[in-house]
Amino acid sequence: MKQGKYVLATSLLAALSACGGGGGSTTATDNPQTPPSAATAAPVSVPIVVSDASSENWAAINVTLVSLTLTDTNGKQTANLLSTPWSGNLEQLDNIASSLQAATLVSGSTYTGATLTISANPGDVSLVVASDPEPGFPEAANAVIPASRIQIQGAQGTTGALTVTVPVKLAQPFTAPQASSATNPTPTSNSGAINIEFDLDHPAFIVGHVPAAGAANIWSVNFNGPVRHKPVNDLTRLILNHQYATVTSVSPSINTVVFELNKATLSNGNYSATDTGKSLTASLDSSNGTLFYDLDTPANNATIKDFSNSAIVTALQQPGVYVRIACRYQQNGSLILTRIYASKSFSKVFISPEGHIIHVDSNAGTSFWMDQADGKPAKILIDPTTKFFFRNPNAASDATPIGSGSAFVSARNLLRGFKVKVTPADASANPLHASTVDIEAAPFNGRIGNVSTSGFNLGYQFNTSDDNYSSPLTYISSATANGFDPLNPSVAISGFKFWNYGFPTLITYTNAGTDAIKAFVATTGGANNAAISFGTAATAYYAQGQTYAVWGDAANKNGWSAPYAVLTPITIPRTSVSSALVAGTGSNQYSFGISAKGGTKPVTVYVSTASGSATLVYQVDRTKDVVSITPQDITSSAGLSALQTALATSGVRIEVTGIPQADGSLKGSTVKYYTGTQPSSDR
Repeated sequence: MKQGKYVLATSLLAALSACGGGGGSTTATDNPQTPPSAATAAPVSVPIVVSDASSENWAAINVTLVSLTLTDTNGKQTANLLSTPWSGNLEQLDNIASSLQAATLVSGSTYTGATLTISANPGDVSLVVASDPEPGFPEAANAVIPASRIQIQGAQGTTGALTVTVPVKLAQPFTAPQASSATNPTPTSNSGAINIEFDLDHPAFIVGHVPAAGAANIWSVNFNGPVRHKPVNDLTRLILNHQYATVTSVSPSINTVVFELNKATLSNGNYSATDTGKSLTASLDSSNGTLFYDLDTPANNATIKDFSNSAIVTALQQPGVYVRIACRYQQNGSLILTRIYASKSFSKVFISPEGHIIHVDSNAGTSFWMDQADGKPAKILIDPTTKFFFRNPNAASDATPIGSGSAFVSARNLLRGFKVKVTPADASANPLHASTVDIEAAPFNGRIGNVSTSGFNLGYQFNTSDDNYSSPLTYISSATANGFDPLNPSVAISGFKFWNYGFPTLITYTNAGTDAIKAFVATTGGANNAAISFGTAATAYYAQGQTYAVWGDAANKNGWSAPYAVLTPITIPRTSVSSALVAGTGSNQYSFGISAKGGTKPVTVYVSTASGSATLVYQVDRTKDVVSITPQDITSSAGLSALQTALATSGVRIEVTGIPQADGSLKGSTVKYYTGTQPSSDR
């Protein structure tokens, strides 16, 4: 059973003055910024970030965003920030970004909410099962779920124009920074970003149920609840997705390139470039150099800091040339090119598998498998010349290999779940040989173990046991900058930090009164790493966590380090009520008991009714083959009464997620209870 991949975000980004891409994650710097002062109410360009947390069971979750608006403190709503709808696979946005539309806001205006409109016609939300889903998942690997088996909750409108409207309250108000001038919308300082996160693994996002007649599963997709705001303040930390484009112009005197962005369109089994109508301006990296790859004439490959090489300028400006580019942000929102791939054949540029690794041959180190954007798996071969990069936009390492060949893989530096983009040595080969592998995100998650003052292990068990890992991670150096305190944005954080999922503003970090590492050891160490048990070894559950690791920190220059840890909820399978909901001893605290299948004793679950930090409760009703998912606000008397009624009968089936506590109880994150037809005893 999956133990929870709940939190760390990826991104799609509406760029600054040019329509660039960007991404955000719940990394060290994704904390609210200090609101800037704006002397004039001039237009200013600010990134709007839509992020996600990936799911192990799905290779593709495709959606179409029709509109995105912001609401200011006066209740005034902006116009739609998307000039055209955006369609894409949320699963591919794991700690990286793809572009939306530039967001022009008013300097000094403060925004408190956002509204997303998502297309909800049959087929507008599509699902493709991963190549190796978790054990017991009720769909076959790589299966494409028919539209007839997908129900989109909350759809409104007429047939052919159905949409879902999703209001999102910003966790922290966002004040647009000051523009450079009345006519120049570039911010005078770091603008931060507004990050709207899709939690793909939220227990109420995609809910499967067996129809009354026992046919194939029907999947209900619910956007109300899994979409929320995650503050971001440092543009330079955003990882940008590779983008496809044609070159509009090259300016050797200032070392910039103007691109017209394309998207890959599938027609008759082949991909071709389609103009998006968006442009992007980016500059060469004059300090570290930009890697240039001519896929037609490899002799032109070079690391360039300017456009003094006429052959490269010619290669970029020749008619019909396509490029794939990787960029990073500067503080003022300008874009720096880290890599350029060029060819007159779009297939050469496009054939660059991107996705999550689903299997690694760690013994020989000669290959790995990955789920691609279309949900299909691809085998990638490694040879001695293969170079591995880690996408760290704040350092030269974005253009410097961190390892090469099979030795890097055999040392278990590449793991299942990593998000990578591969450049093949020969686009026509089958299978593909990797020339370069960009590690765009290095998520480690699972059971927390071996916690000490020098580091800890994160271990995960997959359906394919060869991919299991328990990897040691060092804490980042105490001198490494690591964002700001969300509740005190002027306070900078250095070194390791941690927090509980669902409470990203309540961060534990080292300051005058707290040693974050010692606090982490105490919180997660305890007896058996904060295990809870239903009385048997088979029904013991352990503290879980997740981090996006970084390579080359001062604490571990040749390996992975954890800048933070998020204590993530675990899902207890096949549970039922063992004792009714009663008031606890603390303010706004209630508790009830649960039993698990195969267990011999109950476990206490604590829920909170405090406004802003209440446990999330959902009523799932199935009448025949129609499922309705209704959030219950237990901060209200009506919502609390509904939960008390649902939990009043011993043996009633429920589903609970929560964070194990050192005393053997569970701090409830979500509770789902069922009305109408009950779920089967095996799910």
